[in-house]
Amino acid sequence: MSDAPIETLPGIGPVTQGWLSEVGICTEGELRSIGAVEAYRRLKFMLPRRVNLNALYALEAALRGCHWLDLPQDVKTALQDQAKVIDEALRRGAAARCAIP
Repeated sequence: MSDAPIETLPGIGPVTQGWLSEVGICTEGELRSIGAVEAYRRLKFMLPRRVNLNALYALEAALRGCHWLDLPQDVKTALQDQAKVIDEALRRGAAARCAIP
């Protein structure tokens, strides 16, 4: 597991690095250990209006060492499917907290 700071990965700028730090992901190894989808889930639940699909693409691309625009279409499609599941869980969670018993 790499102890390299998360911002050494390509495409991880200061804003994303700050967000990742807030959810406990500070090193490349920590991101690799949980994966892009789980990191995105944590960010989305923390900042639902600021974190979008491009963040998920950027996280996956950083782990692959490429620019997010260079991700293969099948990878983007799989990530879109995962993002939909996370977005739905976020919506259900908010509805459940606001429901009248």
